[in-house]
Amino acid sequence: MHAPNRYFDRNFGLDAVKILPGEYYVTQSLLLVTVLGSCVAACLRDPTTGISGINHFMLPGVEKDPRNPISASARYGVFAMETLINQLTKAGARRDKLVAKVFGGGAVLDGFNVANVGERNADFVLDFLGRERIAVTAKDLCGPYPRKVYFFPETGQVKIKVMKQQHNETIMRRETEYAEHLRQAPVSGDVELF
Repeated sequence: MHAPNRYFDRNFGLDAVKILPGEYYVTQSLLLVTVLGSCVAACLRDPTTGISGINHFMLPGVEKDPRNPISASARYGVFAMETLINQLTKAGARRDKLVAKVFGGGAVLDGFNVANVGERNADFVLDFLGRERIAVTAKDLCGPYPRKVYFFPETGQVKIKVMKQQHNETIMRRETEYAEHLRQAPVSGDVELF
């Protein structure tokens, strides 16, 4: 889903878009902000045009091989990544010029640590980008803490705030609700793989 949460970020003095679980956004100028626990976010940018985007997603369920692109769980990740890439190219970015910065995959949700949800999400996004030949120029994945990600499309810069001292119930609630929604909803929509 395209992210509708626009606001003015007082820390940076910029118009911004807040990306929630299951959302994405494409822009050349707005600050893109998301908070990640077990979910991952891919920040993609075409440095020649400045067209950039971010997504925020999680793989549902436990699969024997979540990197398998035809597994039920991986289809959600493939859909999230291909949706973002397709929206970037529709906006004028060149797929062969895209570079990525990826974040998240923390072990922060009670009950999800056994299934290594964060690690599976991190492995998936790196594997997907490798298969698609999109260079990963920066990453901050896994670990025990949530992160707040600030992506500046005009420069491609990303700032990370590691939330070590906070037990943010909102992150846990949003990701738990998102995971439950993914378990119950069938994968729909066409994904164009190329």
